[in-house]
Amino acid sequence: MTITCDGGGAAVIFRFRPSLPDLHSNGYTNLITIFIIILFTSITHVCASIHDYQNETFIHRSNSFFFHGGSEGLYASRVPSFNDIEDNSLNGKSFIRFESITFRRTKESAENKNMMQQKTGLVEAIIVKVKDRNNIGGAYLNSDAICCTPEHADNGSCKVGEVIIRQNPDDSSGPKRIQTFFEGKNKETKMVLQTVDISSTGMYYLYFMFCDPELKDTTISGRTVWRNPDGYLPGKMMPLMTFYGLMSLAYLFLGLFWFLKFVQYWKDIIQLHYHITAVIGLGMCEMALWYFEYSNFNSTGSRPMVITLWAVTFTAVKKTVSRLLILVVSMGYGVVRPTLGGITSKVYLLGVAYFVASEALELVEHLGNINDFSGKARLFLVLPVALLDACFILWIFSSLSKTLEKLQIRKSMAKLELYRKFTNSLAVTVLLSVLWIGYELYFHASDPLSELWRRAWIIPAFWTLLAYVILLVICILWAPSQNPTRYAYSEETGDEFDEEAVKLGGSGIKVSGDMSVVLERKDRKASVATDHHVFGGLGEDKEEDKRE
Repeated sequence: MTITCDGGGAAVIFRFRPSLPDLHSNGYTNLITIFIIILFTSITHVCASIHDYQNETFIHRSNSFFFHGGSEGLYASRVPSFNDIEDNSLNGKSFIRFESITFRRTKESAENKNMMQQKTGLVEAIIVKVKDRNNIGGAYLNSDAICCTPEHADNGSCKVGEVIIRQNPDDSSGPKRIQTFFEGKNKETKMVLQTVDISSTGMYYLYFMFCDPELKDTTISGRTVWRNPDGYLPGKMMPLMTFYGLMSLAYLFLGLFWFLKFVQYWKDIIQLHYHITAVIGLGMCEMALWYFEYSNFNSTGSRPMVITLWAVTFTAVKKTVSRLLILVVSMGYGVVRPTLGGITSKVYLLGVAYFVASEALELVEHLGNINDFSGKARLFLVLPVALLDACFILWIFSSLSKTLEKLQIRKSMAKLELYRKFTNSLAVTVLLSVLWIGYELYFHASDPLSELWRRAWIIPAFWTLLAYVILLVICILWAPSQNPTRYAYSEETGDEFDEEAVKLGGSGIKVSGDMSVVLERKDRKASVATDHHVFGGLGEDKEEDKRE
């Protein structure tokens, strides 16, 4: 029998017997705006270290009823435990605090009780670490039961009506039980305001449970506050705040390097340099926003909605623009072709599709949980992003192959060497990505209970770092210099348009970089026609006409 729990964290499995229950609980712009608004209004609550409960119901499993109150990785307090009295100095303290927790039972349930009885219903709050999951339930009694039965009580193992918990006298950090009783015929009862000190580092889960079937349809309201020694940021997210701060500095130094090069060789700037500048700027804003978002989260316990939304949007925009930059560079934009020609619309379409898919996934992952989002529904958002990434990779390497072939035919050795270095860098990047995806799958498969939560931050950090390295390689290879002809497009070197660009030029759109070159060639042709009245000369004129 298995109990699954899912409350914004990883699933936990309590093995009470061989297997016990799992406890769980312009057109494009308008389209994108409408989509984001619809998705945004679907979000019911924001992930935070302050867990709010609003008339939540309990789920029936085995002979118990439970509600998952939250799960987080918490570090042990660095100072001695404190009483329930409010303390203004929280530095170094780690705890779970119960605030305004109210339980409401049905009218029928209340009326069935005796007015003279003081205790007519019991609800328990259970705090347990993942490693102690086997101490909850009757597994050690060879029973599938979660709540104590008369048979168990006769053995002195527990009390009837309570959740079975095996306590270890030598381990003070074991499962903790906090009891709250209904009195007489009262329909509601409030949990006493109290704070549970965290004396041992681990992944903690909180459950509210009761065993009395007459309390069925009871609801819970209120909130719990979870805090680590250095703030309210969950333990597995804490290293990311430092990481984003360091990445902000890394993008700042890259931006400074690029700005100095830009100013030094401003006369030799090509269009591609402006695209690279835009990606660097987006990266700086993205990392700064994530750092401030995490910092605010750490200080207040709640994710700031506005900052988080901006950070998510900047991330989606930067991912999209970065991929488009790599794609157009692979196509030889600004090097072997001055424009993208007829494929411009296809590039834009792929970019818009990726932005929409990426924005949707980022909103769901960072802004909150959607009530009915199961694993299959989340997979529905992950798959489009994965497929579009595959499209980018295939198109990029296909374009690189064509670009290298053109440069070989034209014997543009400097440009050919440049693109070979770029191709090798991308090949290494793809190889690292495949290896890391394999490690990520292994990591999640081998740690279903999030026991390795202190290392989980390296998964998203790797992708952020890899994107920075690719951008750094592009900045080094295409840095502004006093010799722009080594990578810039030039008609004198024999560069020409591809088929899409020629078709575009035929429709009346300007395709040459310098009209004076064309006029000069026409004048030269006229003088040649005057001086030479032989068929060879006419043949040369015809050949020149073809080139024009």
